[in-house]
Amino acid sequence: MCSLWVVLAFCCLGQLCAGQSLKPQIAAPQLATNNPTLTTVALEKPFCMFDSSLYPNKSYVIYLYAMKELASAISSLVTTTNSKPLNSTFQQTSGGKLGPYKAAMFNVPNCASPPKFTDVGDVNKVSDVLKQYLFRVGDDGTCLYDPNFLAVCNPPLTPDTTYRFKYVLVDSTEGIMKDQTLWSDPIKTRRAKLPLKIDTWPGRRSGGMIVITSILSVLVFLLLAGLLASVSSAVMGSEASSAETKHKSQTIQQSEPRPQLSSE
Repeated sequence: MCSLWVVLAFCCLGQLCAGQSLKPQIAAPQLATNNPTLTTVALEKPFCMFDSSLYPNKSYVIYLYAMKELASAISSLVTTTNSKPLNSTFQQTSGGKLGPYKAAMFNVPNCASPPKFTDVGDVNKVSDVLKQYLFRVGDDGTCLYDPNFLAVCNPPLTPDTTYRFKYVLVDSTEGIMKDQTLWSDPIKTRRAKLPLKIDTWPGRRSGGMIVITSILSVLVFLLLAGLLASVSSAVMGSEASSAETKHKSQTIQQSEPRPQLSSE
């Protein structure tokens, strides 16, 4: 069953690639469930998007930029006047509020050698295969606070916030941009639920029902506690009465005159 939906997802992904979509796409539900989350967004990697811009004997990498939708159009540029890609960080842009920041850097996905379907059928390899097609923005919760972290920082996104994303093809040797996608459509992270609105009961009970159920549970507990106390008291009283009766019986027996033996 697992291999079936993954295969179907790859088929859908192949159709997207065939259409040469020039903007980052949010991952299909078949590829990533619960997407977006409060602090992450799973995107499909630019699979086959930049093939026409790739030249032999050249080395390329992909930069992924992210910014909040409220950032101005002027600040949405990701290159300098010399076509150098920006190295702006999450901290420098206030998490994408002031402009785009570099959220990731990875190799160009190899369109010529897709994963083997035999590997897709292996549950132990599904995760590795999906990583070749997906990138999760906001997946690193420690890089901002690690002084020894030297890679591109991909910290958690802000809940209930709309973002846009862009892929940029960079020539590693010359260090300049060779191609880029459009900015993605707006993608909004999920909103955190208030504690009182979190549904923790089956059947989606209301807050009033939860309060009533809690009160009834307390009353049942008190009733059971009283019942146990009364039973325990009765048992202890019975044992005390039995011990008193036994004590009285022994006292009576000791106080009764014993018959004297006559001596002849």
